[in-house]
Amino acid sequence: MNWLRLYAIVYLVFLYLPVLLLPVFSFNDATVIAFPLNGFTTKWFVELAGIDALHGALKNSLFIGLSSATLSTLLGICAARASTRYRFPFKAPIMGTIMLPLVLPEIIVAVSLLVVLMQLGFSLTSWTVIMGHTLICTPFAIAILSSSFQGLDQSLEEAAVDLGETRWGAFSKIILPLVTPGIVASFLIAFTISMDEFIIAFFLTGADPTLPVYIWSQLRFPKRLPSVMALGTLLILASLVLLSIAEYFRRRGIRRTGAKDSGGFL
Repeated sequence: MNWLRLYAIVYLVFLYLPVLLLPVFSFNDATVIAFPLNGFTTKWFVELAGIDALHGALKNSLFIGLSSATLSTLLGICAARASTRYRFPFKAPIMGTIMLPLVLPEIIVAVSLLVVLMQLGFSLTSWTVIMGHTLICTPFAIAILSSSFQGLDQSLEEAAVDLGETRWGAFSKIILPLVTPGIVASFLIAFTISMDEFIIAFFLTGADPTLPVYIWSQLRFPKRLPSVMALGTLLILASLVLLSIAEYFRRRGIRRTGAKDSGGFL
């Protein structure tokens, strides 16, 4: 047990120490990313307000993230509902295929999508990135929403139908309100994944880069590294806030439906 605890500590330090160093250097009054530190400054954060290319990349990422999160959440609702409520032929293989992007390397997914889109004659735009992000975010949405749908009492919907309500009315008035926390959590997780994703965006983006692609392009200029560090610090904070909110709604949804908690994000 002691060796296992030591391994866990070493693993966490190795994984998160670079992330902890990011805000340290973002407040360092020097263009060289190295110790010793020269002093405390916030000028790198102030510089971010005057970079027009950064603002354009941020707007593009927000558009892609909101669109991908909306589409993947809608698809996740349909798939989670079907997998937990109904029986149909080849159910296990179909759901396994849908969840496959969870285990496939993103570089494989990105290259495959690029080849297919080029063969079909599509131009690389923000919409091609949205297609790719929807593909990889949908399995996460299904995983979150499935736990919400599994905890529902099917007799509630059946009772509503017996009392004269339509199937759609029972679903919209009874089922959806109960799984709303799961829907919110699914949307926030998908949005966070889309905002942070780089590989698929790098291959499928057109003339308007996403925020991660813009950050990668700035790494070639040593003088811009402190600003990149400052931007990375803000992104980490934003991701932590979104994940915390998503985890809150996920747990709230599980308590609301009475489903079993199989583990969360935080």
